[in-house]
Parts: sequence; structure tokens; C-alpha cells
Amino acid sequence: MTVAAGAAAAALSAVGAVGAATYFARKVLTPDRLKPDDTRILSIDDHSVTLGLTPESGQPGRYGLWFDGGQGHARVGSVLEVDQELGRVRRVLEGVDTGELRVGPARWNQYYYAGNPQDALGLPSHDVEIAAEIGMLAAWQVPAAGGVADRWAILVHGRGAPREECLRALPVLHGLGFTALIPLYRNDIGAPSSSDGRYSLGLSEWRDLEAALLYAVDAGAQEIVLFGWSMGGAIVLQTLDRSWLSDRVKAVVLDAPVIDWADVLSHHGALNNIPGPIGSLSRSLIGHRWARRLVGVHEPIDVALTNWENRADELKHRTLLIHSLDDEFVPAGPSILLAAKRPDLIRFETWREARHTKEWNVDRERWNAVVSDFLTD
Repeated sequence: MTVAAGAAAAALSAVGAVGAATYFARKVLTPDRLKPDDTRILSIDDHSVTLGLTPESGQPGRYGLWFDGGQGHARVGSVLEVDQELGRVRRVLEGVDTGELRVGPARWNQYYYAGNPQDALGLPSHDVEIAAEIGMLAAWQVPAAGGVADRWAILVHGRGAPREECLRALPVLHGLGFTALIPLYRNDIGAPSSSDGRYSLGLSEWRDLEAALLYAVDAGAQEIVLFGWSMGGAIVLQTLDRSWLSDRVKAVVLDAPVIDWADVLSHHGALNNIPGPIGSLSRSLIGHRWARRLVGVHEPIDVALTNWENRADELKHRTLLIHSLDDEFVPAGPSILLAAKRPDLIRFETWREARHTKEWNVDRERWNAVVSDFLTD
């Protein structure tokens, strides 16, 4: 009986481990549809706004603030005062884009700008559709100043982010004479879903970026630069590796990119107090065909294909790699190692203080200067 009880306990333990690993894997691969409020507007005056103090709202730089359930948007700047005891921070109020700013719940964002390029930046733009394998994908197209259309930049946002994430790059690109294209990709809100409704960490999304490349080439693009933030960087790297159009890409700009998904998943497992073996099992599950239904994916995801430190010798494109050493979401370690392996191709720019994909927010002038210098070198 003791042996039987021990075997039963071991079986239950194994089932529990698989269940925990499955839950973690599904959470990583499932798009986040609901964005909860994460701070609170406490008071407002003509030139400042006081917010509940959080790890985000106390950061230096310029940021955006959604309120009224995402219907309103404001822009905030420098920190004026921090009260740790009362848990509040007062910041410069740089502008209200939509809605009436009032006391109540709000949601922090790093995008700073809100709306389409015309509304957010005053840049003439129009909505276009890109024919992709998954269906029609909406995109913003911002023509080059002066109407020259042979230099294009295609900008790819990160996991769960809206297209507004890319707007911060538009002023410098417009000033350099690039036509900019900012597309959606599969499983974005407003885009077609994949057959399983799951992210594949760039291993299927790259086909949507390839469709955007073809759109640009058909429109007359001769020189194309790809930008990618976070998972957008992983999508860019897979596109460069797999697409028949990769030779049309002249340069790449990656901001806080996922260079190795295994490293990111391990990091988030530790943040969520998930034991190492459970995290390893979750990565194994998403890569096995027999576990597809368990994890909810149509095709297995080979995480090893996303490790560009190991695949450094395969890279061919001149790259600007921007990554904060204080990135709390996608650790900079793999970026550091990749840059060290390919100094012939990669210009590596590190930041301090900036949290994930917030290098521009912390030092807009430096970010613009680094990108401009790279693209005009």
C-alpha cells in the first residue's frame, strides 16, 4: 500500500507539473485583450498632474496616460515631486489629446503619442491595406516629405502593443526623407486571427512583415529599413532569415528586442516564482507536436530558432541595437552577447534607467540622434 500511495503521489505531482507548465505556456502565447488601469489620477492643475506612485509612473522621461477607460489620452513629462510616504508623484502635464482629464483611474503607456500619425504628429498619412497570407492587414502609411518614395521604413510593434508604439520614430524618419509604413500583424486587435489565436513568437508573424515588404517594393521602395520593438524585433529577425525579400532590406533598427525567447521565458518564470523545471517544461511543451492541443497552438514553436546569440553567424544586415541595461521585461543580456559576437554588423547603444522599450522616453534627443546618425552613416 505504501508503494501504491507513493506512486499515486508521484503521478499527481507529475500531473500538477504539466498543468502548471501548460498554464504558463498558454499565458505567454495568448494575446492580452484587456489592459487594466495601473495608476490613479489624484489631482490636476493647469501645468501638472499628480498620480499614484508606481514603478512606471515614477520613472524619468515623457509618457502617455490613458483615462476614461482608454477614451481619453494625455501626455506627461518630467517628474516635479515624489512623495514616497503618501505614494504619489507630480509630473509636468504636457498636453491632453482627447477627453477631459479628471481624477480617477488611468493606465500608463510608453507610446507618448496617441491616434494616427496625422492626429498625433500632424504628419500627412493615410490608411492602407496589405494583402497577407492571414488576410487583409491595416497599416498607416506616412509619405516622405517632398514625395520621394524610394526610401521606406517598416515599423513593427511589440507583443500586445498597439501601432502607436511606433509613432515615436516618425519625426526622425520623416526628417530623413523616409516613407513610413506601420502595419498590424496577426492576432492584433483589428487584424485577422491565426487559426489558433496564439502568438508564435515571430515564427509565423514574420509572414505578415514579408507581406508589408512586398507592399513597399510594389509601391517603389528601393531602400528599406526595418524597425522592431520587443517581439517586433524577433519578428524582424525571423523575416530577415526566412523571407525571399530580405535582400531588399538595407538596415535594421532594434529597440529592446527579444534576441532569445528562452532567456525571456526563464526571466518571467523567475519573476512569477515558477520553479525552473516547470519553466523548462513549458518551453518543451510549446515545441512538441504531441502537445499542440494541450498548449493550444496549431503548430509547435521551436524556441531554439529564436536564439540569435547562437545564430549570430547567420546575420547579414547592418543593425542598430538599442537596449536599456535596466530593462525589467526583456533582459539585455542576450543583446549584449549578440553585439559582442558581431561587432562588424551591429552598433550597440545601451541606456540606463529606461524600462522596457522606453529608451526614447528617457532620452528622446539621444534616441533621435543615434537613429539619425545610423541611417545617414
